[in-house]
Parts: sequence; C-alpha cells; structure tokens
Amino acid sequence: MAIATETLRIGVLGVGRIGRMHAELLERQVPGAAVSVVYDAYEPVAREVAARLGVLAAETAEELIAAPEVDAVAICTPTGFHVDQIIAAAQAGKAVFCEKPVSLDLATLDRALTVVASTGVPFQIGFNRRFDPAHAAVAAAVADGTVGEPHIARITSRDPDPPPLEYARSSGGLFLDMTIHDFDMARYVVGSEIEEVYARAAVRVDPAIAGVGDVDTAVITLVHENGCLTTIDNSRRARYGYDQRVEVFGSEGMAASGNPLGHTATVSTATGTSSATLPYFFLERYIPSYLREWQAFVHAVSTGVPPAVGPRDARAPLVAGLAAWMSVREGRPVKTAEVTA
Repeated sequence: MAIATETLRIGVLGVGRIGRMHAELLERQVPGAAVSVVYDAYEPVAREVAARLGVLAAETAEELIAAPEVDAVAICTPTGFHVDQIIAAAQAGKAVFCEKPVSLDLATLDRALTVVASTGVPFQIGFNRRFDPAHAAVAAAVADGTVGEPHIARITSRDPDPPPLEYARSSGGLFLDMTIHDFDMARYVVGSEIEEVYARAAVRVDPAIAGVGDVDTAVITLVHENGCLTTIDNSRRARYGYDQRVEVFGSEGMAASGNPLGHTATVSTATGTSSATLPYFFLERYIPSYLREWQAFVHAVSTGVPPAVGPRDARAPLVAGLAAWMSVREGRPVKTAEVTA
C-alpha cells in the first residue's frame, strides 16, 4: 500500500523528549516529509511545539488521527497508549510509525498487529539503531558473507545514568525498555532469529531499583536459529558516557562497530595519551540514525515497499524480553517458543 503524495504529512502523537526530537527532524531535515499536526496530553507542550514548527495542535489523539492533513501517524506516546493508537490509525488508513516497544504484553501487541495486517497500512517500529551506519556495516558484512558463517556476537549497551524510578515502575524494566534494542540488534546483525534466552541480572547501581521490581545490570546469552551465540551486557550507569558496541565473529573474519568520540583530537605526553570522552546522551550518538530511519519510512510509504523494520520486528524483541524476565525468575535458559506457546 503506497500513499501517493509529494510530501508525506505526518501527525506526531506525543511531543515529549523523543516525540519533539522526531517532530523537529521531520519538519527540518527529512526530504519528502513534513509535520502537519501534533498532539500531547500536556496541552502547553503541544502548543509550544506546534508554535515553534508552525503547525496545528490537535486537542485529542483521535482528532489528530482523523485529520485530513495527516497521511501518517508517528506514535511517540507512553507505551500503554500504543496499541489503541496503532489500531485507530490503521483503521483510518494512515501509515504508522511507532516507538518501541509497542506493548509490554504479547497478546495485546498481537491485537494491534492483526489490525495492521488486515488494513494493509505501512507499519514501522522505531528500532533506530539498525540505521546507525556503523552497526549497519556490521550487519552487511554478515549478510554478504564477508565474515563467513557467524559464530559469536557480542553486544555492549550501557547508559550513562539510570532512568527516574517513576519511569522504571511502568517501563517493563531493563529487558523491555533497554535490552529490547539489543535483542533487535542481535537479530539484525546475526541475521537469524533468537531461539533461546538465558539471563542473569542484579542490582549493582542503585538499590532503589530493586524496590520497583527492576534490575540495573545484566548479562544475557542468546542462541540463534543458525547456531550463533550472542552475549549482551547491560548496565544502567557507565561513568564514562554512552557505550554502544557490536561485534560479530565468523568463520572468515570479524566485523565490529565502536563508539564515536566527542571529537578526534588526541593529546600525547610523557605521561600518556588522552582523547575526548564518549557522547553522554543517546541523542548525541544517534541523531544520524534517526534521520536515516525516517528517510527509510518516507521511502517505504511513498513507494509501497514494506518498511524494513516491520511487524515481525515489533514482536520478536518483545518475545526475547519476556523470555529474559522468565529466565531471571526461574534461573534457567528459556526457549522463545515457551513465551509464544
């Protein structure tokens, strides 16, 4: 299903931190796209963003979805609203972009994906790291056979600081709000679905996190359908900055992506060599990938090509995240088939 329009007019639901970033990129830096309407449950924020971009502010989410000047809906609201908004947008014939995760519950997610499938609207899930040029180069080196058969993959994902406790209470916890990106990245760079998850987790950063039923430190081992083994390590606090690294070792070689530094200068003296620190905030690292993500969405919607990161990619990482929580609770490896049974 292609939406034939010279400029894809996008309504942005939720213009908090991530939604505001998306709206500003779409309005100013993505050819072929423009923001037409915004909505936020906190009306002053919606009015402020709308005035800055020179667009309309809807009074309700339903009004934005139904607006004739909206061809596609970007869902950047809290996770609990995603499913109903996806269904409403799909039934209105609007293309859908949704931030991750779609839902914390598999049956609820499947309800939304069933409507997406029945209406045939384009759907893309917001796993922006797939569009990072360095990570994409690793995936390409595996896909084209450069590194041979993948044997081992390693993913490091460490945030500079933990999120507020209020966020942790409703986010689904580390495996569903943070590691979910890494589960998708594992599938992407290895080129194979996850068959088994074994997770060990602890509270090593902030004891208060245990009080909301979450963890802040984890090591996860994955077994892929093609036999590749992946390890993921997560921490909510890396004092040195935002740490994101991916490596795939194969029968013919290795491909890896590292962290960009704040700048490229180094200082060398008799006491050693120093360089700039890592970016401290995820937006500093991933703005180029967000732009590429939107460019891919606009191209898919305008040409009728299925988005590269679609319904299957919304579901599989959630399954892996739920399997990780089950693994921690039960102290054993968990087959992803157990979650979907």
